[in-house]
Amino acid sequence: MSETNWPEIESRLYMPTFKRAPITLVRGEGVRVWDDKGRSYLDFIAGVAVNSLGHCHPVVVNALQKQAATLIHTSNLYYTIPQLQLAALLVEHSCMDRVFFQNSGAEATEGAVKLARRYGKLHRNGAYEVITASDSFHGRTLAMVAASAQPKHQDPYTPLPAGFINVEWNSPGAIAAAITDKTCAVMLEPVQGESGVRIPHDNYFKDVRAICDEHGILLIADEVQTGVGRLGAMFGYELTGIEPDIMTLAKGLGSGVPIGAFLCKEHASVFTAGDHGSTFAGNPLVCAVGTAVVHYMVENDIPGHVREVGAHLLSLLREVVDGVAAAREARGRGLLIALEFDAPVARELSDRCLEKGLLVNPVRADTLRFAPPLTTTRDEIDEAIAILRAVLSSV
Repeated sequence: MSETNWPEIESRLYMPTFKRAPITLVRGEGVRVWDDKGRSYLDFIAGVAVNSLGHCHPVVVNALQKQAATLIHTSNLYYTIPQLQLAALLVEHSCMDRVFFQNSGAEATEGAVKLARRYGKLHRNGAYEVITASDSFHGRTLAMVAASAQPKHQDPYTPLPAGFINVEWNSPGAIAAAITDKTCAVMLEPVQGESGVRIPHDNYFKDVRAICDEHGILLIADEVQTGVGRLGAMFGYELTGIEPDIMTLAKGLGSGVPIGAFLCKEHASVFTAGDHGSTFAGNPLVCAVGTAVVHYMVENDIPGHVREVGAHLLSLLREVVDGVAAAREARGRGLLIALEFDAPVARELSDRCLEKGLLVNPVRADTLRFAPPLTTTRDEIDEAIAILRAVLSSV
């Protein structure tokens, strides 16, 4: 395998949509991955906040092996036990009443918007518009590109699907001013991950919740990245002081196995037979893994561990900011943290970190994102920060 030029093969065969780092990963365990040349790396990207229990956690591997030998797929024409077990578990540990599984985060947000539009059709005289915030990110389907208020994602695909109103982030007043008789919902991330880990002010969600209640519209929490322990709570909305009407999940729910979901309160559960569907979504294999992941997180208080080690990581990064003139700010919640600089140096720093055995994400030109597995230890964080310090001192 080490003699095969995989990047060259990729350049000939794969659509050139990714800016890949120049390594080919072949194995992972815990917080570490190995490339095809045998070199190891500390993985502080974790599949972009996906590998919540780390690489190849025994809980995930055992669930996969057991279910793969039992029943992999049947479609949703029939009842299957893992799907309903996972649904029950998510309802038990959230404020939601109903669940629908999908295959990805983009599908989950698509489903949430579809549900909100159905609600608008039934309860708001056909209202169909969804308000979203500037610099948000809700997925890469055409509709979710329209929902994600980032021109760099939108401009290549205009004209975009109608029905999305993009307003200023962190401004309840901007949301209130945008509401019309066509509005059915507001969709927000508890923390904006893809725009550089941007955190709203303390009363933002409370104010938005009150606005939604006043106008009789739904509040959707896009928790594709923030849900399932990432922020130090099982779900990010728990840190906002409010409950949404609809919530989306994906990424960490399967700890590497592709699964998404949207959940809702009973009053927002307006789908009837035939209104929505998916061939692969919620099949026994992925739901068995999701069940194992959520059980493990609850039984081992992974959110509590995330609060502890996340505070440690953030503290160390703030020490970095204090000691590096070009570093502007370290911010985050739990194990979703950003380090921002006053110049577009993130790609260079990411490349230098990779050379020294640390994987971090240049989420913006001036910002590095840290989203390690939720099982990361203090010692592994110390090791990562030592590498980062060495890189910064050499630049």
